[in-house]
Amino acid sequence: MPNHASRRTLLTVAAVAAVTAAGAASAAVGPARNPGGPSPDDPRPGDRAPGRSPAPRVLPRETMERMSLAELVGQLFVSRAYGHAATEPDSEDAALNQQAFGVRTPAELVARYHLGGIVYFGWAHNTRSPRQIAELSAGLQRAAADSGAGIPLLLSIDQEHGAVARVGRPATLLPGAMALGALALGTGGSTAEARRAARIAGAELAAMGIRHNYAPVADVNVDPANPVIGVRSFGADPQAVAALVAAQVRGYQGAGVAATAKHFPGHGDTGTDSHVGLPLMTHTRARWEELDEPPFRAAVEAGVDVVMTAHIVFPALDPSGDPATLSRPIVTGILRERLGFRGVVVTDALDMAGVRQKYGDDRVPVLALKAGCDQLLNPPDLGLAVRSVLAAVESGELTRARIEESVLRILELKARRGLFDAAARAVEPARAMDAVDAAVGIPAHLAAAGEIADRTTTLLANPVGLLPLDPADRPLLLVTGTDPASPTGTTGPPTAVLARELSALGCRATALPPARAVAAAPGNAAVLVCTYNVPEGESPQRELVTKLLATGVPVVLVAIRNPYDPARLPACAAELATYTWTDVELRAAARVVTGTVRPVGRLPVPVPGRYPLGHGLAYG
Repeated sequence: MPNHASRRTLLTVAAVAAVTAAGAASAAVGPARNPGGPSPDDPRPGDRAPGRSPAPRVLPRETMERMSLAELVGQLFVSRAYGHAATEPDSEDAALNQQAFGVRTPAELVARYHLGGIVYFGWAHNTRSPRQIAELSAGLQRAAADSGAGIPLLLSIDQEHGAVARVGRPATLLPGAMALGALALGTGGSTAEARRAARIAGAELAAMGIRHNYAPVADVNVDPANPVIGVRSFGADPQAVAALVAAQVRGYQGAGVAATAKHFPGHGDTGTDSHVGLPLMTHTRARWEELDEPPFRAAVEAGVDVVMTAHIVFPALDPSGDPATLSRPIVTGILRERLGFRGVVVTDALDMAGVRQKYGDDRVPVLALKAGCDQLLNPPDLGLAVRSVLAAVESGELTRARIEESVLRILELKARRGLFDAAARAVEPARAMDAVDAAVGIPAHLAAAGEIADRTTTLLANPVGLLPLDPADRPLLLVTGTDPASPTGTTGPPTAVLARELSALGCRATALPPARAVAAAPGNAAVLVCTYNVPEGESPQRELVTKLLATGVPVVLVAIRNPYDPARLPACAAELATYTWTDVELRAAARVVTGTVRPVGRLPVPVPGRYPLGHGLAYG
């Protein structure tokens, strides 16, 4: 790379800063906004992002026609890259890049394969902090500008919030999908807060240079044992899920970030995790139309930019035995032709077992394109995947016209999200940092996250009126149970967070591990026990709750992930569901326990044998 900045580099640096500034400009969406009133959000605002004047005219078709075949094929791929920096990764990450891709740095990876996008992961060491992410984004965009056709990257991430989040504190962490489903039912079906949450999340991602989020989940979770969706879904009612999906699409895209409805044609009734196996969906076509289709149809009607496919076999929609990602009847026949989707179709990650069981890694990318997919996400062997697509074009199995069809959709998406926009002058890198500081984890966003969370906690049982506890009485409380790792590694542990918040509200709360909790229970006004994905039958969590009940001290069950836990445990003096174990939800639960706020959430899924869909108690 030359020592002086090329014109293309300067334009890209300016574009990154303009994009991050746009995210900052749309960041003030906290309590001052009227969540129920009219919104200026435009889910597909042409070549504009909020807060900017119209972008220079970009002609994706003319741009595409100047590209070589290798550059066109590169645009189809979204890959991982190891390291926190574009050009100077840590030595361990440089070694991982060398092993996986034959290059040392993420910048070299972008240049070598003319990539269309990079996906950020915590395990790939991409997400240390918001400022670092913004710097990585800018460096990757410079690399893209100085290589090949100079097409900007579409940088993407899984930031669903709740159970799946890659960026942690100091970024704002918001309630996840099922918590928002509980809120919507508790407020008479209002989706305003779901839209507000997505707009906050989108503004923060945009400030970090991320213009594509793999959210919202459009799956309708009707299997309590679903190992991969669960609380990532808004709930079990297809119409409620559809309304929330549409709201979040509008929220994200109103902040200038491409939303993704996933996992088409629906992953909510599977007992297998497609990361490790190939799920079989047994719904009839009529059942699919009733249950699985409405959220995806709502997303398309809301103008969603991207739909992600599922690695599931769905015989009623395609009897071939191919996973949906590789199924032309599903991707082209149903998604494109029946639902009329004209945006970008991205595969779920191609390194997942569900898409690799029937065909080799050389065939999967080609078959996905033949099915109608546009973006190929994270193939296990990027070099093999690229060579396979090039060979398929050379052999005539795929035509250049078919490649151009997908590339045009991708370029149009990039133009729509402002990635071709460039200021007329070079911009100092510090400007990108200023945009992060102006948008990410700001007080208005953090306050909004707390307000939203306060309306998600569901009071499931309170038969003897134990709750609310009066903090003025300074009750002695013990908090124990399961302490799962935070989705981002930046919050928790849950029992400590809950105890701290209860103490801050006036109680005298102590967190202890399960091994010490039973002996310490006597003398407390109540024991709060956090449970997490309790399995059927005997388990250490069931044993703990049983022993705590035997002490005679009132037990408050706090299901910190799946609300199905109470059906697998003995009845307690009070039972709550938080749907997420991040700090914002646990602090909200403490406020409900003490009556600082009243419980509002309603179950967005039924708990078999215990509670119906829509169940939720209030204080008298």
